[in-house]
Amino acid sequence: MTEPARILVVGGGYVGMYTALRLQRQLRAELRSGAAEIVVVTPEPYMTYQPFLPEAAAGSISPRHVVVPLRRVLDRCRILIGEVGAVDHAKRTATLTTLATEEEGTGPVELTYDELVIAPGSVSRTLPVPGLAEHGIGFKTVEEAIGLRNHVIEQMDIASSTRDPAIRDAALTFVFVGGGYAGVEALAELEDMARYTARYYHNIKPGDLRWILVEATDRILPEVGEKMGRYAVRELRARNVDVRLGTRLDSCEDRIAVLSDGTRLPTRTVVWTAGVKPAPLLAATDLPRNERGRLRCTARLSVEGVEHAWAAGDAAAVPDVTSGEPGGECAPNAQHAVRQARVLAENITASLRGQPLKEYAHAYAGSVASLGLHKGVAHVYGRKLKGYPAWFMHRAYHLSRVPTFNRKARVLAEWTLSGLFKREIVSLGSLEHPRAEFELAASPPPGDDDKPSS
Repeated sequence: MTEPARILVVGGGYVGMYTALRLQRQLRAELRSGAAEIVVVTPEPYMTYQPFLPEAAAGSISPRHVVVPLRRVLDRCRILIGEVGAVDHAKRTATLTTLATEEEGTGPVELTYDELVIAPGSVSRTLPVPGLAEHGIGFKTVEEAIGLRNHVIEQMDIASSTRDPAIRDAALTFVFVGGGYAGVEALAELEDMARYTARYYHNIKPGDLRWILVEATDRILPEVGEKMGRYAVRELRARNVDVRLGTRLDSCEDRIAVLSDGTRLPTRTVVWTAGVKPAPLLAATDLPRNERGRLRCTARLSVEGVEHAWAAGDAAAVPDVTSGEPGGECAPNAQHAVRQARVLAENITASLRGQPLKEYAHAYAGSVASLGLHKGVAHVYGRKLKGYPAWFMHRAYHLSRVPTFNRKARVLAEWTLSGLFKREIVSLGSLEHPRAEFELAASPPPGDDDKPSS
């Protein structure tokens, strides 16, 4: 008996999940007969729909509805929860660790493959800012989004109960670094939530909360165009958000955010959303990369100069054949990632069956961004929208793109209920340390060790 052709998909994000999903549909006969096998290696057993993270942080969507369970969706694939640490494509092997290898203490294991789809996504791009590692908060995962929501409400609790004006001011000052989608949408949604929550505190008014957006360039939300970006700045400033353009965060040591314009802001909250960079795994492969660390790819989504290796999304530098400019590349965003995954799966299927491959070509359709409840900006197919129409388009677009009918129905139901009932304003910070109370109860009080037992 011949071994099945093993397709190894590294990563369970947009590209990884959508590629595996389409492959299991197109290779149904091969999978059933045992001629092919799809293996997905991912650190988490779910795919996170990141555009919904700001709404999850604001409490408009439950965290479990922002993620898609891979085992349910990819029911014909083999799912391995673990991380690939290195790839030797010349030998067709990937070195990975799983929860089992850690328990066994045997070290990493090698997994052979015939076709490789490398889609580990990206990680936060940080700078050597003093104090950032100790005090900064990221906003890239559902855990970080919910942790930030809990943190904001806890800061309001601190401000409400302290008698120290300095502690109160620091607790009610929130600094967001980065004027892209993640930073602007997260700040806008959380500011909306906190302003609503303030009505339930006897000694906190919405005007007591201070929100600062720090952006190193001279504009925010560049994807929606300059005009809509300026509108977004005006909208945020009208809500008393302090938007600092052309400004950097120089330090956040000792809970003091120091900006490049000399401003010093005592704060207990610094949210870092200043861009992303390719996953470190790419540097641990023998595949060609460009100067930005992304894999060099062809328009057919194969890795340049290498056979049986494919990539898309954040990890791949894919030529943009629709731009008409030499050397142009597709932007590393979700819009391209989902469409690239479809072509990628079709090309792998065609390659296995000896059929011709096709190039990825998709003109950029535009962008939508939420600025909080009933507020937004959009630049779609040349049309510019703002306010409620843009917010509605934002929701409609992402509802159509979130995977599975199950998630679409649940998100729509939550949006409907949130329009009928009041916001949830509960902090569940103890979820981050669920054993803390039990450990305290199980630990003997000081001095009890010497007492005789009865």
